Amino acid sequence: MVHDLTPEAQIPVFDDGWWASVLEEEESRVPELASKPPKPLEISKPAPDWERAAALFQKDEIVELKVTGHNRGGLLVEGEGLSGFVPCSHLLNLPIQVEDEHREDCLAGYLNRTLRLKVIECVPEEGRMVFSERAARAEAGKRPALFSMIQVGQELSGEVTNVTEFGVFVDLGGAEGLIHISELSWGRVTHPAQVCQLGQMVSVLVMDVAPERCRIALSLKRLTPNPWETAQERYQVNSIVPAVVTALVQFGVFARLEQGLEGLIHASEIPLVPGKAVRDVLETGQNIQVRILQVEASRQRIALSMKID
Repeated sequence: MVHDLTPEAQIPVFDDGWWASVLEEEESRVPELASKPPKPLEISKPAPDWERAAALFQKDEIVELKVTGHNRGGLLVEGEGLSGFVPCSHLLNLPIQVEDEHREDCLAGYLNRTLRLKVIECVPEEGRMVFSERAARAEAGKRPALFSMIQVGQELSGEVTNVTEFGVFVDLGGAEGLIHISELSWGRVTHPAQVCQLGQMVSVLVMDVAPERCRIALSLKRLTPNPWETAQERYQVNSIVPAVVTALVQFGVFARLEQGLEGLIHASEIPLVPGKAVRDVLETGQNIQVRILQVEASRQRIALSMKID
């Protein structure tokens, strides 16, 4: 479902550098498509059919390829003159929160299986042919129709289809968009699972569209006012306000004043009985009273104290 956003919305400009940083974790795991030097008497594999890959991408068609290998980041697939990579985040049945020590076992279980895939990247000059199993859930031809319709600044609704360490994927009805972890909330997010869950319906703002690479950048937080813009006015130094403990860290605790607005209580600003540690007196979710020490809205920092008297 598509809604036009008000023209006052400020949409930042994104370039390839932004996309690279968004997908840095996964990109770093993508293997080079060139095979290792062949062993003696081994016949080299033919070069991938880039023209066919490009046609599959343009027509948004589904292809069936065999899994021939894997690494920590995903699967190697081959067949019908094609060879490329399926990132972990684009597999349908890989457990989302799988630990690193179990990831290899899970990926090894795909060996010699045939997967229904769509080409989501075809860049011959970079040797990149990337496939997605999740994209193949949508019928052929839906992606071009979606990309012809959406525009930067629109509000869309979709279903959360994957939650990774670096962000959340949302099915928009023919293609998936990515909400990077930095675009989930105005506040601090340590893992996207804190904000979104599988199957959840969410409203998102389109921040960038790159049809040639099948990429849509989305934001959740930009559909709500930025609380930091008025934090300086609303939170006066030395005022006493309620807060909720959100995280215990080595140097103190973080406490939420309101949705998207957190401050730091340094350990030196937490009154403790001799022999007691911060973890002995505070826990996440606990309601407390704090005093505002300093507000730096431009740096999104608020210093708090539990020394109220």
